[in-house]
Amino acid sequence: MVYHDLPPGESAFFRTVVTIGNFDGVHLGHRAILGLVVQRARELGGQAVAVTFNPHPVKVLRPEVNLPLLTTQDQKLKLLTASGLDAVVVLPFTTEFAALPARDFVRQYFCERLRAREVVVGHDYCFGRGREGNIDLLKEMGEIYGFTVQVVWAVEVDRAVVSSSLIRALLRLGKVTEAGRLLGRPYGVAGRVIQGKGRGAKLLGVPTANILTPNELLPSTGIYAVWVRRGEEILPGVANIGTCPTFDNSELSLEVHLMEFSGDLYGENLEVQFVTRLREEQRFPSLEALAAQIHADIAAARQALAPH
Repeated sequence: MVYHDLPPGESAFFRTVVTIGNFDGVHLGHRAILGLVVQRARELGGQAVAVTFNPHPVKVLRPEVNLPLLTTQDQKLKLLTASGLDAVVVLPFTTEFAALPARDFVRQYFCERLRAREVVVGHDYCFGRGREGNIDLLKEMGEIYGFTVQVVWAVEVDRAVVSSSLIRALLRLGKVTEAGRLLGRPYGVAGRVIQGKGRGAKLLGVPTANILTPNELLPSTGIYAVWVRRGEEILPGVANIGTCPTFDNSELSLEVHLMEFSGDLYGENLEVQFVTRLREEQRFPSLEALAAQIHADIAAARQALAPH
């Protein structure tokens, strides 16, 4: 169940094990926390619940930062619900909500509305007005209101602490393979197939789908081996992120060639999952040279995707 807000009054919750966070990306660090929440809820005979926010607090409190999120709200909810939770609570984040003292938040939400038996948080999580809430405050209030606190320490991959900020940095460098290891899955963006320039099939003999995505962060420009989710199908593909310099375009676009598909994709929703970066985008002296390179990219993508 997904709850958009949690007003006071009658509650559907009992004996919950609760975690709270932004969960942008739902990466391996988040999944360690969610896994413990589900495990403890089963052991206690209660409900596993994650509390998150919409919009992201930084969007409200520090809009000048222009933070690009790793997942859309829909993607985040799908990933959270797939983790085995019984419920996800999405609290509307406003400046008024941000001013709520940490103690009031714990009492109103964890105690009165969620009836928490246990709270699970990351080792560095802070919350409430001015980020005044921390693990020590949670433990203190747990003794008063009858809930325990579990702390999950940082998850490391390749000697690096997994974090949303590190994943963003890797994606900006085009290091999608490394970002995927921190996420525990390939980084994916979703969107609708729209009308493009029509050059792929007509001029190059390689049809492509031009995807308009609401995702805020694309990997850096280049050519990528990808998996493409189309409904229940997952198809191999090659993606180009860039401006198509051979044609002197100026707008950034995401175009995908599906290797094992023929047909009309206009208006369909696809998810592109980035597996590895094949090369940088570049200008070619002729259409023939570009077409030859595209066919070489398709062969390289097949080889890159084969182990997966």
